[in-house]
Amino acid sequence: MSLIFHWFLPTNGDSRHVVGGGHGTPATSSGRDRPPTVAYLSQIARAAEDLGFVGALTPTGAWCEDAWLTTAMVSQHTERLKFLVAFRPGFVSPTLAAQMASTFQRQTGGRLLLNVVTGGESHEQRAYGDFLDKDDRYRRTGEFLQIVRELWEGGTVDLKGEHLQVEDAKLARVPDPVPEVYFGGSSPLAGEVAAKYVDAYLTWGEPPAQVARKIAWVRGLAAKEGRTLRFGIRLHVITRDTSEEAWAEANRLLAGFDTETVRSVQAGLARSESEGQRRMLALHGGGSRDGLEIHPNLWAGIGLVRGGAGTALVGSHEEVARLIKEYAALGIEEFVLSGYPHLEEAYWFGEGVLPRLAGEGLWRHPFRTDVAHSAQVPFAS
Repeated sequence: MSLIFHWFLPTNGDSRHVVGGGHGTPATSSGRDRPPTVAYLSQIARAAEDLGFVGALTPTGAWCEDAWLTTAMVSQHTERLKFLVAFRPGFVSPTLAAQMASTFQRQTGGRLLLNVVTGGESHEQRAYGDFLDKDDRYRRTGEFLQIVRELWEGGTVDLKGEHLQVEDAKLARVPDPVPEVYFGGSSPLAGEVAAKYVDAYLTWGEPPAQVARKIAWVRGLAAKEGRTLRFGIRLHVITRDTSEEAWAEANRLLAGFDTETVRSVQAGLARSESEGQRRMLALHGGGSRDGLEIHPNLWAGIGLVRGGAGTALVGSHEEVARLIKEYAALGIEEFVLSGYPHLEEAYWFGEGVLPRLAGEGLWRHPFRTDVAHSAQVPFAS
């Protein structure tokens, strides 16, 4: 088995400092250092493709550029990289979304993956005209995915649900291949949706013991539905030739967090209805700069100024590879990574960590077989 690695397209801007925002909070000013132009995002995408990342996650929300439009443009500057497009079911009709996905597949040669984001921030949802509460949003997501999956199978759909209704819905052309659906959520209703409708369940980067419990929970729910899922994890990464260099970089980023920005972002995130965001906040105590290494080589500092994924793998290439192995042993097969700035950090990881995983037989380049940086490099003792 080869582990799968995805990178991230920073459609909220990029920087040598952490670009905060997300989950109802605006992007921080550092996002203006490298604006998210198609040219710059394409540069990151081409680097990720060359290094051996399978796909690139693109976020959704008021804090960033639209994911569908951006990836459609960037896809024309790459050849094989897939795009893990985050979208919110409440903002697009299921029939239109199924049609958009089908078009994307044909125009890119089957390079679409879908990351379904139900939305944990009612105040942000209302700005888009969505006034359902959180539980109803999850119920609507289930109806949405039921419709979309039936359409992708070529069926004619008539459904009068609690939140969605379609009549005589059918696609003129079904997608080939059918896009895989990724999804995350830590609430009970999120688990039910995952068990019934998704292909891969994503969790944010909690310590391994917590991740193990979450995998067991979702795996059990899926088994009751007669299904099996893949599991992935969303993390940042700071990897260097030595541990000292990596932690020096983490401390440099931390030093760039001014007190007022941390206070403002944490106040905004405290409003979140997301159970996953609550768990992220608990890892650093709601804004504390102390005790941020919450597991060996797992650092919660990013979450001080950024919503959503707030933890990073930090250490030497050997240490980062070792923690990846620890997660893989729990059942994690896919890793969705990012780092600041995204262009440079893609190379640090791709040239530093991936060869070590290849040396252990845990990774191979998905597009090429004769790649120098995939040489057999053993772990340090």
